Amino acid sequence: MLVDSHCHLDFPDLAEDLDEVVARAHRAGVGHMLTICTHVTRFERVLATARRFDTVDCTVGIHPHEAGTEPETAAETLMEMARDPKVVGFGETGLDFFYEHSPREAQARSFREHIRAAREMGLPVIVHTRDADPETIRILEEEQAKGPFPGLIHCFSSGPELAEKAVEMGMMISVSGIATFKKADALRDTIRAVPLDHLLVETDAPYLAPVPKRGKRNEPAFTVHTAAVVAEVKGMAPAELAEATTANFYRLFTKARRPASMAAE
Repeated sequence: MLVDSHCHLDFPDLAEDLDEVVARAHRAGVGHMLTICTHVTRFERVLATARRFDTVDCTVGIHPHEAGTEPETAAETLMEMARDPKVVGFGETGLDFFYEHSPREAQARSFREHIRAAREMGLPVIVHTRDADPETIRILEEEQAKGPFPGLIHCFSSGPELAEKAVEMGMMISVSGIATFKKADALRDTIRAVPLDHLLVETDAPYLAPVPKRGKRNEPAFTVHTAAVVAEVKGMAPAELAEATTANFYRLFTKARRPASMAAE
């Protein structure tokens, strides 16, 4: 069984035929999906999506793109929302200095509140970082100094320094379809060096469809293509990679449970 550790099932691109999207994932061997919140004001929609399926959990959080327009949300509010059994983590949050849709200061404040919630509840924080590796490392190290917290770098596309720092802090590295792209040799080299017990796989659906589905709408079933490339990079069989990354997911997301409908898979 594979786990798609990061997708957006509430987005309109997928919501229009969601039952079949989830069914296709199951048929492909993707037995659990984590649908990620990007707007705290849309959390109820994300939660409703997760409640529809035994094989879907969710998070609560504010994407860095939205940090300047969503309500400024304290850790206490995030934690209250996370008391629902279906909510297993915080985010996605972090820093995006490529698009800078939100002021950097707002992104950093929101990032730190998500981390504080993760620390206090012991649930993972899902980190988005783009063109902001030094600043992301600094915030993670400063917050780790206040007390440890679980987390992951999602859709990893950075260099070895961030990967090394994240692993040193006990965080996971989540690999998306970017790793299958022809020109992603440097990323594959970085993934090769990441310890197996720190790896997850994801789609970030509906975005970033992997080869051979590139250019199409991405969906959780396509996790198998990314996992196959990661397995090749790590020099192991796809089944071994699936077993390892699935075990990593449940070790990190301690509140998540293997869906009963997929337990025998």
